[in-house]
Amino acid sequence: MAEPSSSLSSGLSGAGLDLRVAGREWLSLALVDARNTTLHRLRQLEEGLDAAGVDVRRGRGPDAPLWLAGHLGWFQEWWIGRNPQRARGEQAPADGLRLASVDPRADALWNPELAAADTVGDAELPTPAEVRAWLLDTLESTLELLDKSAEDDDALYFYRLALFHEDQCGERLARIADACGVAMDVDAPPGALGSVRTVGVPATRWTLGTRRGPGCGFAWDNEGPAHEVALPGFEIDAQPVSWSQFAEFVDDGGYDNPGWWGTAGWAWLQAQAAQGGRRAPRQVEQIGSASGAVIQTRFGQARRLRGTQSVVHASGWEAQAWCNWAGRRLPTEAEWEVAACSMRARGFQWGDVHEWTASTFRPYPGFRAGPWASYSLPWFERAWALRGASFATHGRLRQPRARGFALPDDDSGFTGFRSCAP
Repeated sequence: MAEPSSSLSSGLSGAGLDLRVAGREWLSLALVDARNTTLHRLRQLEEGLDAAGVDVRRGRGPDAPLWLAGHLGWFQEWWIGRNPQRARGEQAPADGLRLASVDPRADALWNPELAAADTVGDAELPTPAEVRAWLLDTLESTLELLDKSAEDDDALYFYRLALFHEDQCGERLARIADACGVAMDVDAPPGALGSVRTVGVPATRWTLGTRRGPGCGFAWDNEGPAHEVALPGFEIDAQPVSWSQFAEFVDDGGYDNPGWWGTAGWAWLQAQAAQGGRRAPRQVEQIGSASGAVIQTRFGQARRLRGTQSVVHASGWEAQAWCNWAGRRLPTEAEWEVAACSMRARGFQWGDVHEWTASTFRPYPGFRAGPWASYSLPWFERAWALRGASFATHGRLRQPRARGFALPDDDSGFTGFRSCAP
């Protein structure tokens, strides 16, 4: 499959064009672009794991690269090609009638609910070549249906859903490569600490979330409904916490003092002893003023990092402990959103890392689950809310009102944090 031309690259990346409201033509190009990324990263993982003697066909679920890639073809077919009610958009029933797949094995192989239940046992996945053919076939069918679709938000809902889900999984493939030590052509930009260290945000009333309605385009179900909140004034870091700032916490014995961690955080830290202990965020080989540098393994290579770069692979517990030590706190979701949306001109920067917040991931008042109900519902009241985007996040997903989420002990993502005054 050919790469999109350079003249289209800025639009496909989301620069200057919001794919949430894009019509058929741009969606078609973006779906091809996303599938190219999937195929390219799958190839890199296949070659890297093969060189390490690891069978890419091993494993099922979101951390198994071949399964994840095959699932993307299934996802498009399930919600678009096999869904007779796709034109109803968010009003389409999640459990509605489905047409038969072009592959009789598709549900058993790629349905995440069946994979989680391990209903297929040790059945071997198709070969990488077969998965690539499956991805091309399902994309071709999707594009044919898109060409005949109406141009309204309901008719395009599932095409946009499939696009953004594939973009999310593209970042997940990068996370897998990083965790497995496989080289991949994605990495963090060099850090550049701005002249503004903190931003003062005055008291305000803010519409939190994404507005819905005709002509508003796509939104994840957890982004709505939009509702007004009152916020007192606050001070927030202009950039995420940097490695040089985090090294001070390490030098001051931050990993030895239970007072900074809280009961749950300290229990998590003590559990790391079974894995060799924990003295810094994941994959950090060297940190602290005595060493004079931060060295972290990224995609299989030890990298010497600038002190001004954002901390990456911090768990929620580490973020919270640093804030306690510094006499600061994590921002709430609402504080982060209002700063990201209204304080850019005053120096607020985001986009290097996904950022932990102080907010538990909860439904907004009046929440209604979308057709893909398992996207958000299982994580409410369990996960912490994340905001922002990382260096590996596709431009199409970089939305200041978008909500991410993860359990606080999850350090596998490209996560960092910033702080607020207490």
